[in-house]
This record gives sequence, C-alpha cells and structure tokens, in this order.
Amino acid sequence: MLARTMRLPILPRHLAARLIALLSLAWLAACDVPPMQTGPGSGQRIDPGAPVQVALLLPGSSNPEMARISSSLENAARMAASELDGARIDLRVYTTNRDPQTAAAMANRAVRDGAGIILGPLDAQSAISAGNAVAGANVNVLAFSNNPVVTETTGSNTFILGRTFANTAQRLVSHTMREGITRYAVVHQDDIAGQAGRDAIARTVRTSGGTVSTIRSYPFSQSGIFEAAPAITDAVRGSGAGAIFVTDTVQGGLSLMATSMVDRGVDPVQTPFIGLTDWSVTGQAATLPPLQNGYFARPDANLARQFETRYTAAYGSPPHRLASIAHDGIAAIGSLVASGDAAALTTASLTRRSGFVGATGIFRLNPDGTNDRALAVARIQNNQVVVVDPAPNRFGIGGS
Repeated sequence: MLARTMRLPILPRHLAARLIALLSLAWLAACDVPPMQTGPGSGQRIDPGAPVQVALLLPGSSNPEMARISSSLENAARMAASELDGARIDLRVYTTNRDPQTAAAMANRAVRDGAGIILGPLDAQSAISAGNAVAGANVNVLAFSNNPVVTETTGSNTFILGRTFANTAQRLVSHTMREGITRYAVVHQDDIAGQAGRDAIARTVRTSGGTVSTIRSYPFSQSGIFEAAPAITDAVRGSGAGAIFVTDTVQGGLSLMATSMVDRGVDPVQTPFIGLTDWSVTGQAATLPPLQNGYFARPDANLARQFETRYTAAYGSPPHRLASIAHDGIAAIGSLVASGDAAALTTASLTRRSGFVGATGIFRLNPDGTNDRALAVARIQNNQVVVVDPAPNRFGIGGS
C-alpha cells in the first residue's frame, strides 16, 4: 500500500508526471504494441461467450515477504475466478520484479498475448509505467496500488483498487461531524505516507465544512517523537480541536506519539484520536490507554472473516492482508463479463455507480481512477473495538 509501495522521486507533480509519461511512451514505442480492436469508449470489447483473458501483473521477488504477497494475490485472484457464475476468466501471470521498466514490458507483452484487461501491478511506479505503456492499445489497468498519484500521472485507462486515504478520511469526517466534531487537529509523521495522509484529511475536512485547527508533524523516529511531542501537544490544546486526526500506524509511531500527548495533558475523552489507518490489524490498539474513545475505519469484519476462511480452506494458510484486492479485481471483471455485454471491460462499465461486491465489502471505481469503498466506523471502548456505524451494503446510504 502507500507506505510500502510509493517510491516516487520527490519532484513537483507536473514534472514527475511529464517525466514518467515520456519514459512510458518511449517504452511503448520500443515494444511496438499493435493497436487492438476497440469499440466506443475506452477499453477492449469482448466476446462474452468466450473466456476473457486477464493479465495478472505480480511483483514476484526473492524477498520472502514480497514472494508471499505475490502468492497471496495470485491465489486470491484464482479463487475469485473459480467462484464466478456465468463468466470464464483466462488468467495469465506476469512478473514485474517491482521494476517500472519491467512492468511496462510485461504489460505490453500481455497485450500482445491477447489480454483484454490488466490486473496489477502492486507498487505505484510500476502501475504508472504499465498504465502508460498500454494506453495506446486501449487496454484498461486495475492496479493494486492505493496511491492516487498513479491516476494523476497516467491516462484514463488506469484505476487503483487499494483503499485510499481520501476515502477513509471522508468516511471518518462524515461520521464524526454528525457527532458534533467540527474542528480537527492533524498530526502526522514526516514521511511520504504521512504527508499524503495529511493532505487527504485537510482537504476532506475543509470541503466538508469543518475546520483544520492546526497541522503538526514529527520525525519518524523515537527520539524525534519525544522531542516534538511537547510543542505538538501545546499546539493541539491551544487550537480548540475537538479531535486529533493521526496518520501513523499502531506498529509505527502512533502509540508513542499518542501516549506522549496524553502524558502532557491531552484528554482522549474530550479530544479523541481519529486514525487514518486500520487499527484493527493488530490487537494492541484496543488496549492502549490513549486510543480509548478513538475512531478508525475498517472493512466489514464479517465479510473479511468469510474471505479469510475460504482462502485458508483452499490454500492451507491465511491470506496476506493485500490479497482481497486481487479478489476484488477479478470479482468486478467477472460481474461485468457475466452480464453478457461486449463492452464489459470499457471504462463506462467499470465505473458503473452501483459498484461491485468485493471480498470485504462493496466498492466502485470512479472516472478519475480512484475508488470508493464501503467502510465501517469503529471506536475503541473499554479495551474493545466496537462498530458504531456499520459499513453500508449499497452506495448512497450511511457514510458512503
């Protein structure tokens, strides 16, 4: 996801977009991908009665963790294909080695092999290269990234499937504003993920009619947190914030920063923390005193457990937490193909407003390449995670 996969050089956005586009165009020309038959709109037209060829671009690696991710993504995609009713998927796997040039080459190769759509790759740079490489062939790409920079530096053929900071911030701001919170402090770690989270929160609060009372950052280190905590605490308390939006993870610096702030006078009952990341991925969060009364967003827990149970029964071990994204990509493609529409893989079909049923809840793809995912709002109360606003089961209700 964003913290692990975004490795773009720190350039002004317009310069980064231009550089990446030029590099991708060079690869496209070098690989000489022939144009494919197209219909109205962006994306390939298909024969609904025949198997639809889907290219799965996986990171692959000698690194054990990356190898596990690749295996989980492939397993989840194959499991989703086996669960389809009325659609046949011809899944073909290509390895990118997390290298943007290789990703572009593999995307081109997949198109030459007859792929009607591409699922993956994982990290942002590879997704940008792959998307730009096949844009001229009118093939859509559903990348596993959650980084919106992917959609900002590619054409209209590229979508991201990962849960975005903007989507999570919108869900949490919508819920907490209904509970009367209108002023938010933003505290973030000073790295790429923290900065992206900060921007998503601030933008969402302001467009929702709330107030960002202060924004403070801290170095991503133990000593940096200890040094920054007094000034951050003073700024937050002096700003009149009704809640403190944090971007860090429980496994990262969140526990230390939140504890430091509470030790210096922040009252989590009066001024709760709101987490941009999913605190439920570890049991530690529920028992942390400073996070009591805190809010965070999470997928539908029952659906997530059902997915994990099916996966474990099929493959003998639990999936990596990213595996559900690959499942969702195949589920969306299969749902459209099963409709019998020759335009199933076009942008118009992929961005249908009703969305799709995913492994952990409903989701939909937006015309700008981002996505909306239905999330539950949870709160930590008495050392337990309590869902205070369930994930909606259709768009247009609740916080969706």
